[in-house]
Amino acid sequence: MRAMRGAVLCLLSAAAFGTLGIFGKLASDAGASVATTLLVRFGLAALVFAAALRLTGGWSALRRLPRRVVLIGLGLGAAGYSLQSGLYFAAIGRLDVSMVALMLYTYPAFVTLAAVALGRAAPSLRIGAALAVASAGLVLVLLAAGTGAFDLPGALMALGASLTYTTYILVSDRIVGEVDPFALALLVLTGATASFSVAGVATGSLDFALSGEAWLWLVAIALVSTVVAVSAFFAGLRRVGPSEASILSTFEPPVTVALAFVVLGERLTVAQLAGGALVLAAVIVLQLPAPRRGESEGRTPILADIRSNPSAT
Repeated sequence: MRAMRGAVLCLLSAAAFGTLGIFGKLASDAGASVATTLLVRFGLAALVFAAALRLTGGWSALRRLPRRVVLIGLGLGAAGYSLQSGLYFAAIGRLDVSMVALMLYTYPAFVTLAAVALGRAAPSLRIGAALAVASAGLVLVLLAAGTGAFDLPGALMALGASLTYTTYILVSDRIVGEVDPFALALLVLTGATASFSVAGVATGSLDFALSGEAWLWLVAIALVSTVVAVSAFFAGLRRVGPSEASILSTFEPPVTVALAFVVLGERLTVAQLAGGALVLAAVIVLQLPAPRRGESEGRTPILADIRSNPSAT
């Protein structure tokens, strides 16, 4: 029963993460700018996590964190996570949400490649095969795009979001074991809130005089796509372990693609769907337990590390 509940929570988390692009597109159509959307998302989510830490007694542990860890956490949000989110939302403004979701999900492959290059993971046939499959899938997604739906700057933004998130993961991996995941989430969200506050004021792109519909989508992004998504994953992770949680999290892109079809009327070609399937298959292979020989033991799978830092998008 415990494992079943954990699996359900992980699937709930993936589904909640999968709504981000849909809600973002709807908020944009209702008149919300990218800067306003992300400031509300991060600011409101940070307030919820701060309240949760106070209620659960985690606030005192947060205050005892070394200054180095606090500054890195804030910096990750102010620079890495804010840039990744900005590129993602800019990309969905130019491309179909479903296509951006599939392109963004190349980040586990990029993280693995970078980890091997930096000596944090040992090269293996399994990793090489998974990276080759992910690359083939990405090529299919890009080459099979219809001329009316493809936009080169948008594609570069989507890949830029994936690469930025790769850097974010590699940096945050150094402190993730030192911090309670909810405390780290609060630090990252606070840093991102500060970043978008400054950028929004400097560029004059903040506008809170929005319609009720726009505010509905903004609140949904903060509460469903961020707070529920992160909290459900942590709760599920405790029950099923990192390997199964990582694999169950690959439910996210199919949710996004399905919702984009139903809500936004988007349609991917058969070749694009095949490419997306290859990307997800590669992610699953990368999350399978590594053989004892040639790779380090006891290492949390890459996607589980990513989710703990604190969300995919």
